[in-house]
Amino acid sequence: MIHSRIVLHFPGFEPLNAEAHRQRYERSAAQAARIWQARFDVGALSVDETGAHFPVDAAVAGWATRSDIHVFDHNDLITAMRSEPVWLQIAKGFKAGFDVVRQGGAFGYFRHAWRFGLFFLFPFLFLAAGLALGVNIAAIPSTLDLSSWWFLLTVPAGALVFRYGVLRFSDRYHVLHLLADWRLAVAVAENRSEVASFIETVADQAIVALKQPSDEILVTSHSMGANFALSVVGRLLEKAPEVLEGRRIVFVTLGGAALQCSLLSGANVLRRRIGSVARSQAIDWFDIQCLTDPIHLYKCHTVALSGHKDAPQPKLVFVRFKHAMSPERYEKNRRDFLRMHRQYVLGPDQPSGFDFTLMTAGPLPANSFQALDSTRAPVIHPMS
Repeated sequence: MIHSRIVLHFPGFEPLNAEAHRQRYERSAAQAARIWQARFDVGALSVDETGAHFPVDAAVAGWATRSDIHVFDHNDLITAMRSEPVWLQIAKGFKAGFDVVRQGGAFGYFRHAWRFGLFFLFPFLFLAAGLALGVNIAAIPSTLDLSSWWFLLTVPAGALVFRYGVLRFSDRYHVLHLLADWRLAVAVAENRSEVASFIETVADQAIVALKQPSDEILVTSHSMGANFALSVVGRLLEKAPEVLEGRRIVFVTLGGAALQCSLLSGANVLRRRIGSVARSQAIDWFDIQCLTDPIHLYKCHTVALSGHKDAPQPKLVFVRFKHAMSPERYEKNRRDFLRMHRQYVLGPDQPSGFDFTLMTAGPLPANSFQALDSTRAPVIHPMS
């Protein structure tokens, strides 16, 4: 059993800072505590040379485990994109979509996971339809052969319908947020300066964090966070491989979207680091996926599709969210794709084979979740 653990967590593309992630973890831990008849005491957030982190003291079946969870969020990158004027966000978002197509990403998505291809198209088709509506309203005088003076009314009307009708309605589906997601995907693939700087900073923080003793080192990533986790761990292997001497990393991707970036032709640095992580003898990597989550490339092998077919491949581990959620909550949320995509890191309603809190803070070795059965709760034998 694990008595001490260092967790390096890389969240997905959400407008949440480290404290917001800590608060969500605390809420999920409270749910998990009821399910596993356990205690998960989540401490306050600290920020120092190891980044933002918080402790979790767990007591499960007589076992006591202390986990120090480091949250390497990329909220600053998201905030910078979302703080721009709306028209600029749209223009840059469509430019990013064009770059994804130009660099072969869109073709790769539809070839390997067509549902993710539809996820890629959704925000662009939504806004294109909205723009068409606004243009058609503005063009009414031409359509009906009216006087040109009517353009003084219809052009502003078309712009207002798009700005205050279409865009406000789009908030329900997080359309502008999805545009920012694709902008960041291109920036990560091309290893632009703001991304490279973030990775370098986090790698330095991770190196300091890993100098602390622990029974287990666990790296977890959700969605877009897989790109940063792979980049940071790959950079760590380049800068300070000695911190792993005599130790192992358990590397877990949850609904991982590394292929969102690595399938782009410009992602040479990312693909190289994916290969380094896969080939490292000190890293055990497995990939947790779910059929009902369309916002990742289901049943796709990240390492092989990133150009490393000869490297060890992460084991694909499949879960079903309905096994962890109550029937009522599952029925309520199953059509909300973004909500279901977050379920990997949210709390359970009932026992199942996987629970994020139990894996990151409980006494079971994280590697044991490679053999999970989604329908069966893991067994934690009481301390003798």
